[in-house]
Amino acid sequence: MSKEEQKLEKLKKDYEVLRKKYSLPDFKKLNEDFGIDKATETETDILIREVRRLIGDKIVNYMRFIENLINPMNVPMFIFSIIKLLDAEEKKKLSEIYQELMKKEIQFIELDLEFDEKKEAEFIKDSYEFWQGIKKDLLNIIEKINKKWDNKSETNSRGYFG
Repeated sequence: MSKEEQKLEKLKKDYEVLRKKYSLPDFKKLNEDFGIDKATETETDILIREVRRLIGDKIVNYMRFIENLINPMNVPMFIFSIIKLLDAEEKKKLSEIYQELMKKEIQFIELDLEFDEKKEAEFIKDSYEFWQGIKKDLLNIIEKINKKWDNKSETNSRGYFG
């Protein structure tokens, strides 16, 4: 077994202790959504905090992406292409998701300021459940964008070459 595999196995064992203690989500499920196996790259005595940080980082990254769609200022050009494909309903849903992501970021900052193992565990559980809901909403919006993008490409190519 390689050193990386050993680290991952230790992480899984250590996480399993926390999972049982706080009724946390299964390692595999949490890893699929938040890549918590990256915790093997960091030496820490407080695993639960590192797992919370990895979850929080993903939430913050999605919040920033949605923020760029809602309020584009100094953003990459591809963001404007996406914005053009969003209808009012999708923009409204993105705004609602953004509000919820902001609440999560405030919780994340609070936990960064004052460590509390039980609150860390609650954040992990709540964030996992929260993510399951917004993930579906975001996938729905992305699917609509992809369909519109495909239709726009077909229309543009036919009009230009036709």
